[in-house]
Amino acid sequence: MDLDALVARRQRAWERLGALSRRRRLDGAEADELLDGYARTATDLSIVRSSAPDASVVHHLSLLLTGARLRATSPARAGWAGVGRFFVEDFPAALYRMRRWWVVTALANVAVGVALGTWLFYNPVVENTLLTPAEIQQLVDSDFETYYTENPAGSFATLVWINNAWVAAQCIAFGVLGLPVLWVLWQNISNVAVIGALMHAEGRAGVFWGLLTPHGLLELMAIFVAAGVGLRLFWAWVDPGPRTRLASLAAEGRSAATVSLGLVVVLLVSGVIEGFVTPSPLPTWARVGIGVLALAAFLTYVWTLGRSAVRRGLTGDVADSQPADQAPMAF
Repeated sequence: MDLDALVARRQRAWERLGALSRRRRLDGAEADELLDGYARTATDLSIVRSSAPDASVVHHLSLLLTGARLRATSPARAGWAGVGRFFVEDFPAALYRMRRWWVVTALANVAVGVALGTWLFYNPVVENTLLTPAEIQQLVDSDFETYYTENPAGSFATLVWINNAWVAAQCIAFGVLGLPVLWVLWQNISNVAVIGALMHAEGRAGVFWGLLTPHGLLELMAIFVAAGVGLRLFWAWVDPGPRTRLASLAAEGRSAATVSLGLVVVLLVSGVIEGFVTPSPLPTWARVGIGVLALAAFLTYVWTLGRSAVRRGLTGDVADSQPADQAPMAF
């Protein structure tokens, strides 16, 4: 075998393989080309070793193959592009696709909260079985307001963020069982209803809504989203449709994971509002306005980016974001 002739004929293909191995991102055609180049170069190395074992050529081809193998078998690389894709496509797509579940959950909870709060307002004897008159007065006159100011804003925002993220995580993690999600929702909404009824009964409704609304609109919506996604996860194995129960549960579980990661950021925003806006000296209309704008921004985000992503065929499943990685395997 003429080694020089082989090198001259294959040099450009080897250079192309090296270039593909160094790229951060490959589309489907390039990934196929990488695998094809790897196979051809491996054949070249075998020929050189058996017919004309030149040490420098063997070393060069071995390095090329090592780089190509690492590139072909390495997982998708996370970066700012991946983060951007998550918040522009994956997260809003998952939210929009499951919108009926969390919108119905939100409406049902608001209805239950209003009904329970109204009933407690007109039946104060019930609340007297929960708290003593002195405890009620302490809560209404001081505890409800000082809750937002007794700790430094930064540490308070972090505390409520962690607490709310934990509640949201429970809704999603226990979603596969169904009933625990309803229990978490009941605990959450009944607490708000009891305090609201007490504040209204004592003529402190303005204080209640002025402190709850700025952060509560976005915070409660995030909890309702988590609960709706959790209930959808439960329904995935109860009624899997044309898929097997395992496949249905796996697909919805991946989408639920997407939502849970995105809600961490949503709850961070609501935590910042609760820590820095709710107890601030801003007038009530300004604080409430910030809360309304935060909720409006979230819903606009879902109904614009989310609807657009779903129309392009995305579902929020993490597998949607890796079509280029799957193409070579199919080939």
